[in-house]
Amino acid sequence: MRIAVTGSIATDHLMVFPGKFSEQFVVDQLDKVSLSFLVDQLEVRRGGVAANICFGLGSLGMNPILVGAVGADFDEYRAWLERHGVDTKSVHVSRTKHTSRFLCTTDQVQAQIATFYAGAMEEARDIELRPIADRVGGLDLVIVTPNDPLAMVRHTEECRALGIPFAADPSQQLARMEGPEIRTLVEGAAYLFTNEYETSLLLKETGWSESEVLDRVGYWVKTYGPEGVRIESKDTEPLVVPAVKVIDEVDPTGVGDAFRAGFLWGLHAKLSLERSAQVGCTLAAIVLETVGTQEYTLDRAEFSKRVAVTYGGDAAAEIESKLRV
Repeated sequence: MRIAVTGSIATDHLMVFPGKFSEQFVVDQLDKVSLSFLVDQLEVRRGGVAANICFGLGSLGMNPILVGAVGADFDEYRAWLERHGVDTKSVHVSRTKHTSRFLCTTDQVQAQIATFYAGAMEEARDIELRPIADRVGGLDLVIVTPNDPLAMVRHTEECRALGIPFAADPSQQLARMEGPEIRTLVEGAAYLFTNEYETSLLLKETGWSESEVLDRVGYWVKTYGPEGVRIESKDTEPLVVPAVKVIDEVDPTGVGDAFRAGFLWGLHAKLSLERSAQVGCTLAAIVLETVGTQEYTLDRAEFSKRVAVTYGGDAAAEIESKLRV
């Protein structure tokens, strides 16, 4: 199964300020703010939704095709992804802009000051899917994840024109896009991914009811964090899959991306929707227990053990028979 994942590719620069931001502001001088915070911790993490999903798919033994836009500073990140099985040949490299960056400083009371630089991501709107499909001998599924909004719309429309099945994962861009754009992203999707909040936002912005959404998609995959996953379609009874118990919750960043990677790998391995969701929930738990979205490693025996504890021996045996990690 040839899967292309379109979306953001970024690095996160996370810093810690040992004091309180609130103590640095002078109330009657807020219109003349000029501050510099001396931080004592810095972590640089690889990120971006599309890159996170591709890393997960690669870690499970696939060779996903990453589609997005980066800067000339991408070489080290590219090498990392390729070492983990990701096809990066269709990543567009900007001549003028840097790879997207998220810069965030957190103080001792968890207040944050953050900046997101979109950078090269804005050029993702110029990427065409047909040459990518031609290069790899056709695409079986395209995942449209958060990205430059015009790129998301373009990729979705191209999939319809080319007859390529696609999955809609609008995620955080739901808050930025208007109803007509969101309807364009969802209409005709083979799979739609949302979490609980995004479900409410999607219904509000599109003006559709849940049944009207189900009339327009194949399967709607709703994630509920520790409450698990619910998969719905127009013609079948809802499927509910419980979450995997987390041993030590460390960092929620990238957990949704990990679930999508596991679920999509399950489809690739020709597992049922239930088994695919179980793989997704297991990988999500592993990422939740890890600092960083791409800092985990997978062990086949340990992965199967986690599946067995939550879903039983039959599920573990069936999933392990497909694993190549």
